[in-house]
Amino acid sequence: MDIKIKLGISSCLLGNNVRYDGGHKGDRFLTDTLGNYIEYVPVCPEVECGFGVPREALRLVGDPAAPRLVTVNSKKDYTERMLSWARKRVAGLEKDGLCGFIFKSNSPSSGMERVRVYNENGMPAKNGVGIFARAFMKHFPLVPVEDEGRLHDPALRENFIERVFVCRRWRDVMERKKKIGSVVDFHTRHKLLIRSRSTRHYEDMGKLVAGAKSLSLQELYSRYQTLLMESLSLKATPKKHSNVLQHMMGYFKAELSADEKQELLETIEHYRNGSVPLIVPLTLINHYVRKYDQPYLKSQYYLHPHPLELQMRNHP
Repeated sequence: MDIKIKLGISSCLLGNNVRYDGGHKGDRFLTDTLGNYIEYVPVCPEVECGFGVPREALRLVGDPAAPRLVTVNSKKDYTERMLSWARKRVAGLEKDGLCGFIFKSNSPSSGMERVRVYNENGMPAKNGVGIFARAFMKHFPLVPVEDEGRLHDPALRENFIERVFVCRRWRDVMERKKKIGSVVDFHTRHKLLIRSRSTRHYEDMGKLVAGAKSLSLQELYSRYQTLLMESLSLKATPKKHSNVLQHMMGYFKAELSADEKQELLETIEHYRNGSVPLIVPLTLINHYVRKYDQPYLKSQYYLHPHPLELQMRNHP
C-alpha cells in the first residue's frame, strides 16, 4: 500500500516514558517491523487525563462490569474524570480513520481483557477491562483490537495483522464514491480469505452481494462491513485453511500431472497435521499460479494478505 495504515496504540509500547513509574514498555516488533507499514496514533489515557509522570499507580476496584479507577495507596477515585476524558477522546479518534488499536495488557485504563479488578477485601480477579479500552471498543465495535501481550502468540498476531490490512482495503472502498461494483470487486478478491475464517459468513456475504441491486447503497455497505468484520474476528484453523487450499487446487486439475497433484495433496496434509507451516503449501500453490497464469487466484488476497516481510505464515 502507498499510504501507511493508521493504528491506535498505547503510547508506552512505542518506547515513550509515560508509565506511572516514568518508564515504558517499548516493543521492537511493533516499532521496527510492523512500524514500517503503520502510522501509529499514540494514546496514553493516564497522561492525557492529567495524572502526570511519574504518578501513583492506579487499579480497578468493585464491579468488573463497571469498576472504579482508584489510586493504590491514597485511594483517590478518578473514575468520572477518566470516563469523561475517554468519551471525548474516542469521539476525537473518529477523524483518524483507525484500522485497529493495540492496547497495553493488564492496564487499568488500556487493558482490553483480563485486567485485575480488586474486591472489597483487596483480592484481585482477572475479569476486567480498562476504562479507556472499554470506551474505545464500545464506540468502534468493528475495529480490530489486540493487546501487545497476545501479539506474542504467532497465530493471534497473524490474525490481527490480517484483519488490519483488510480493514485498510475496505476503508479505501468506503472513501471512494459508493457503487455496487466496488463492493463486488472487493468481495471477489477477498472470497478465499473470508472462506478461511467462516464458510457461513462466506455464503451470507455472497448472497448479500448477489442481491445488491435490491438494497440501497447505504444498507449494502453497512451490512457488508458488519459481516466482513465479524468473519475476520473468527479464527482461521489448519482445517479451514486446508479446505481452502484444496479448493484452490481444483483450479489446476487440467494442468497438474498426477505426481504434482499427489505432492500438493501431501503438502496440504502435512500442514493440516502440523508438520509444516502454512507458508509451505502456499508457496507451492503460488508457484502454480504464476506458472499457469491462473487469473482468478492471482486476484486473491488470501495468497498475499500482508507484506511477506512480516513473515506471518511461517509459524507452525
